[in-house]
Amino acid sequence: MSPAGPAGAAAPGATITATLTPAATAAPTPEVSGWSSNFIIDNFRKGGPIMWPILLVSIVALTVVIERIFWWGGRWFRRDPKRIEKVFTAIEVGDVTEASRLSRDSRDPVLRMMWNGLNHQHASLQGALQVAAGIEIKRAGRFLVVMDTLVTLAPLLGLLGTVTGLIRSFRFLGNEELAIQAVTGGIAEALIATACGLGIAIFSLIPFNFFTSRVSNLEFELQTAATNLEVMLEAQSKERPEMAIGGHTPSSAKGSSI
Repeated sequence: MSPAGPAGAAAPGATITATLTPAATAAPTPEVSGWSSNFIIDNFRKGGPIMWPILLVSIVALTVVIERIFWWGGRWFRRDPKRIEKVFTAIEVGDVTEASRLSRDSRDPVLRMMWNGLNHQHASLQGALQVAAGIEIKRAGRFLVVMDTLVTLAPLLGLLGTVTGLIRSFRFLGNEELAIQAVTGGIAEALIATACGLGIAIFSLIPFNFFTSRVSNLEFELQTAATNLEVMLEAQSKERPEMAIGGHTPSSAKGSSI
């Protein structure tokens, strides 16, 4: 009887060990289902239908900011201040042809404006400079109106999401069974939409102000270069008649003495 007792007692123990081992070795790793467990996707769904126009606004804002960053970065490498100094030096000594040659086929906006003015100085120097400067400023200010609109539109869309979320919350207040769940869902929709709208506005406002300041600086540079060019060419035009008169006077005097 005694040998059977231990053997009988060991068998239940083995059975218990076999049943507990899978439970002990099973790793508590929950399954991740990509879309449903993604934090951004979950909040996007909770934000309600107003999140779709907010998403569109964010894509447009990101695209414009990236495009403007590349454009201004390229303009930084296109600057050629040394050639601008050479152009002014050539004009100062009266060599307008050399100044036009130096400013030809340049990617610097200031030099392009100067070349346009030098090649139309006999028709209308000031008008040519104004047209060329306006073209350069328009290129620099491209999409600034779009960014200004997005900065204003994004918070308004967030506010609209807040209103729709609160409307959804108050719609279910009469039903006691669904009141808690519906009210919390509507408040979450309102807060998520507001946060996303404000986030997009803040993201767009900083580069918008930066690009606006760069356009203002470029406008000042163009205006300064155009003014210097006008003054120097006007001075050259005044010196030429004086030189002609000075060269003609001695010959006439010599002729009269003869």
